[in-house]
Amino acid sequence: MWHKPTLLNWIANLLFALSVVVMLYAVLYVVVHLPIFPLREVKVDGQLYHVSREQVQLIVAKHLKGNFFTLDLIKARDAFEKLPWARKVSVRRRWPDKLEVTIEEHQAVARWSTVALVNRQGELFHAASGSDLPVFYGPSDGVIEVASQYDAFNKVLKTANLQVATLALTPRRAWQITTNNGIVVELGRTDMQARLEKFAKVYNSTIAGLNKKITYADLRYPNGFAVRRPTEGAKLPQPVAAGLAINAVKAEIKQASGKRLIDTSNKQTKTVT
Repeated sequence: MWHKPTLLNWIANLLFALSVVVMLYAVLYVVVHLPIFPLREVKVDGQLYHVSREQVQLIVAKHLKGNFFTLDLIKARDAFEKLPWARKVSVRRRWPDKLEVTIEEHQAVARWSTVALVNRQGELFHAASGSDLPVFYGPSDGVIEVASQYDAFNKVLKTANLQVATLALTPRRAWQITTNNGIVVELGRTDMQARLEKFAKVYNSTIAGLNKKITYADLRYPNGFAVRRPTEGAKLPQPVAAGLAINAVKAEIKQASGKRLIDTSNKQTKTVT
């Protein structure tokens, strides 16, 4: 090999190139770690109603380590996503000294039993809320299904000046609603929307005008529905939601006398910096 000048020249050039690369890397490493590129501003954007300035300041002080070049964006994003109300977070650098953080908050539409909140996407999240929210119950794989049905059911009930207070889905996929005035409504497993529309129409035009309190409505009849008024000493049906756990809804429908059958077959951006 020592008698091959061409090969020796090639090896020498390679070693020289490697040494230059190492030197450049070392210089670059030193330069980017110098305190001459500090982050001077963290801008947080988004429609923020629950994420507070104090929470942002705590994350900045505790988790944002390094300068403009050395800050780990993935760790920074993960730190902001740990905020209870943060659903999605994006983080990016803005030359020369700014970090831009965009936070999408959860929009709570209901409570899931007593263990979590439900957002508009049908996702569970854990956060504190003092809002008066409806309560959902159902099997653990039914969160999206319950959340998607809620808007449709509530829209129908609003035509009768009612609202969903609790919405329960049993493991057998039967639906039960408790309204804001305490009516337990049994929808069954099929034709829920049509049954509820029929009930809302009759309630608005007839039942509400009678000034008689109704505690129970069974909509599972083919040509109408049964309603029950409270009577002294009678044992009323309990809502399915009573006493349910997060992963099991137990439906208990108790039959009692004194039902009245109604036949309807022939009736028509905030920014925090």
